[in-house]
Amino acid sequence: MRSVRHSFLSNLLKTLQYMNHYSFQNTCSKLGFYTILGLSSTCVTLGASIGIHLENAIAAENIYLTYSSLKISLKVSSLENFAKDGTISKDLEFYLNRVTPEQREEFRKVLLQRADINPVQLSRFFYTQIGAEILTRVGNIVNLENNVAGGVNGNRGIRSALVKAAFTPEGLTLLNFFKQFPTDIQFQGETLLELSEVVGKVIKATELFTKEIKQISLQEAASNPPIDFAKLPDLRQAGTSMVQPKQTWVLKDVSRDRQFYVDVYRPQKWRSGKTPVAIFSHGLASRPEDYTKTAEHLASYGYVVVIPQHIGSDTQQTQALLKGYSREIFEPNEFINRPKDISYAIDELERRNQIEFQGNLNLESVGVVGYSLGGYTALAVAGAEIDFENLDKDCQKQFGELNPSLLLQCQALTLPRTDYTFRDRRVGAVFAGNSVDSSIFGQKGLSKIQIPVLIAGGNYDPVAPFVFEQLRVFPWLTTPNKYLVLGEGQAHVDFSLLDAGLQSTIESVGNFTLPSPDLIANYASSLLVGFLGTYIDTDNRETYRPYLQSEYTAYLSQGEEFKLSLISGASSSKLTQSIDTFNRDYNTGL
Repeated sequence: MRSVRHSFLSNLLKTLQYMNHYSFQNTCSKLGFYTILGLSSTCVTLGASIGIHLENAIAAENIYLTYSSLKISLKVSSLENFAKDGTISKDLEFYLNRVTPEQREEFRKVLLQRADINPVQLSRFFYTQIGAEILTRVGNIVNLENNVAGGVNGNRGIRSALVKAAFTPEGLTLLNFFKQFPTDIQFQGETLLELSEVVGKVIKATELFTKEIKQISLQEAASNPPIDFAKLPDLRQAGTSMVQPKQTWVLKDVSRDRQFYVDVYRPQKWRSGKTPVAIFSHGLASRPEDYTKTAEHLASYGYVVVIPQHIGSDTQQTQALLKGYSREIFEPNEFINRPKDISYAIDELERRNQIEFQGNLNLESVGVVGYSLGGYTALAVAGAEIDFENLDKDCQKQFGELNPSLLLQCQALTLPRTDYTFRDRRVGAVFAGNSVDSSIFGQKGLSKIQIPVLIAGGNYDPVAPFVFEQLRVFPWLTTPNKYLVLGEGQAHVDFSLLDAGLQSTIESVGNFTLPSPDLIANYASSLLVGFLGTYIDTDNRETYRPYLQSEYTAYLSQGEEFKLSLISGASSSKLTQSIDTFNRDYNTGL
């Protein structure tokens, strides 16, 4: 397991905890909720921070907290003295008189905890459209102090303070952020309390539905005849087929003037009957090579696996941003190009099938697997349609940053408003992991899917939170063959795939404990073989059907701290009732 430390922005919330006697600590630490301020794991993976300078600005001397007509203050110098030697000045005593000595010592550490971040690269991120939106949302709470009519949106001040702090020898700490802020700082107390209430409901929903799905999964298992999986082939292990060395093809779709490569994995020998095909869609800021192990695992079970590069939303696009060659994390046209990349890859397989594959490929029922933004891609080729009206409504929601993936989905609003249909009739089943899709498709768009779907998520995912994405989406699917999988402790990225620099950045900005990459890989590989085997391996469907049951995830989870739970479409109405009850009791709109 990997323990990920507190984030800088979580520390900012902890400061507010002491200022208004409201405890954010458990809320933030439970899910790594640096996402409260809209800093998604995408920002983290990019090594993102904030940075421009305000010319001739003075440093902040006071921090104000407003609530209605009340306005209370704290000197920045008081925080500095407290962090230095524990001195508690009179104004600081007002805030600390209700906390324990242990909490005071923790607060000192919070003020001085350093985040080693490249200010230039992070500055570039916040000049992107998503970065600017994050700044504006945070700036609604962290204001430039204004005595006339409340605070002014603090987006430019936040940007300036963070980059200036990162450039100084002491680095980016919470205390240094306050010291470098160009004016006195004003926190909007009413908004903070409203935000904290919403966050509490999200935490409550996550805890409640983690238990609920586990319980429903156990009920499904109890209603089925028992299966001794110890006597069946272990899908966590490689299959019987040897795998050929990876091939890479360069494809050019002339109709879109788009050139990209695909990685191709295949078994060394063809089995009797048709060979199943799986197409992978990688996530944002990712690449085909990141899925080598999973692709080889599938190929060992007789699959041909093809993984296309999505050139406007891959690692190369990320590097272009970090090096200053691009001003965006991804190109909004990727909402169109990604599903078309999948279809073009299938077209290429059709062109090569007779000569290169001896006609063995089953291209009438292809499996598509997508992660994160690739989950959007998979669901799009499955038949989901963009619902601009729903997306526009969701993008106006206050505290939309609690679902950072919404910031990503909202970029589709820049597309021309027309009917986009990406359904590829050759796609027979889709597996969407940690998918980003609830608002861009909505209930109306997702109801168009009529092929088998498995949606998987993690209850510790700070980018596509389970309660906002996978939990909401599952009841909206109308296909009878649908499955929802919840992995406890599963986050949005596999840190083992990142280089040392990016991993170090991530470890400086989170606060959650994660399962090991090996456990996540075991879970994912087993589910993939079971799901795709049931629905696109036409010659062996009955062999794999037992693995696509709640009993199997219970078997996989034996002895593990982080459990895996699966529920089928048969339990969809029960889950819907639980969601409706929660929304009524807590006045939410999950």
